[in-house]
Amino acid sequence: MAFPVLSKLRHALRLTRKLHSSKRLLCAGDSKDEKERPSTCRVFSGIQPTGVPHLGNYLGALENWVSLQHQYPSVLYSIVDLHSITQPQDPGQLRQNILDMAASLLACGIDPERAILFQQSQVPEHAELSWVLSCLTSMPRLRHLPQWKMKSKQKNEGSVGLYTYPVLQAADILLYQSTHVPVGEDQVQHLELAQDLARIFNRQYGEMFPEPKALLSTTRKVKSLRDPSAKMSKSDPHSMATISITDDPEAITLKIRRAVTDFNSEVTFDPEQRPGVSNLVMMHTAAAGISVQEAVSQARGLDTGEYKKLVAEAVIQRLTPIREEIRRLRSDTAYLETVLKRGNHKARQLAAPVLAQVRQRVGFCSEDPVS
Repeated sequence: MAFPVLSKLRHALRLTRKLHSSKRLLCAGDSKDEKERPSTCRVFSGIQPTGVPHLGNYLGALENWVSLQHQYPSVLYSIVDLHSITQPQDPGQLRQNILDMAASLLACGIDPERAILFQQSQVPEHAELSWVLSCLTSMPRLRHLPQWKMKSKQKNEGSVGLYTYPVLQAADILLYQSTHVPVGEDQVQHLELAQDLARIFNRQYGEMFPEPKALLSTTRKVKSLRDPSAKMSKSDPHSMATISITDDPEAITLKIRRAVTDFNSEVTFDPEQRPGVSNLVMMHTAAAGISVQEAVSQARGLDTGEYKKLVAEAVIQRLTPIREEIRRLRSDTAYLETVLKRGNHKARQLAAPVLAQVRQRVGFCSEDPVS
């Protein structure tokens, strides 16, 4: 099926997002990398197919993804469905969630002509490299990673997949010989595992994998609207805590109006002492593309109730074109499947030669079978 022509609205939205998001990236590598990015640089990141992203996902990660595809010569974004089954999944719902995530990423501005957008499970090299790397990883190294501690406590006893999924995460990155990975602060330790495994493999089998650097976003995490001490999450049981990027204006307005603040009606930015109001300010700055100082200045003379209306207007204006584009894309399943199929093919073209080298280095075969 031929790709449909994207609307003028979507084109304009991409330009707007590019301008907003280009200001919000910080490379953890050398500052010289910001001026000179050789053709060998490659960015990789992944997102689990847990349905439609929320506002925190968009402002904290996806907006940066859009910017990165314009800044680096090679960019891959994966819908990491292998990771998702560390928790029980309904097969039919998982398939729908994969398509919904693809629609969401495209609507947010990911361009399949600039970035490779693909489905992790359709590139079997991920799983094989993960096994090789797991044989180089000690159990104590995994046991001390923060997400295992947190999730295994919640479930009393986690699965083997949950325990070893950071190794799969490392394989995702190293399989494409990625040089840069956009991560949140809570994922830095998992990136460090990928760096460690690159060093271990290189030392044992010869130089092959670069040590990937972190690309940290300067955007603060969007917090829960009901508990500003916790980050916004789709798994939050409180329906008023999270704004989905497909929420309509009425739902957005209601959720922000009911957001937890404090008894001081003045709008200030003080995340330690006033986390609720500061979360609103952060949402305002990110949605409107302005500084904290500008947001506080615009709030001068407004009480928190009035300021919530201003924040809601900024969020609605930012999300409305995305919501409409997701609705359009969801109605064209064939197009979404075609985008992923093409991305899967491109990803395998990059992954297969790397895994062939790994097999040869480890000793599975005497010569490179891909030649």
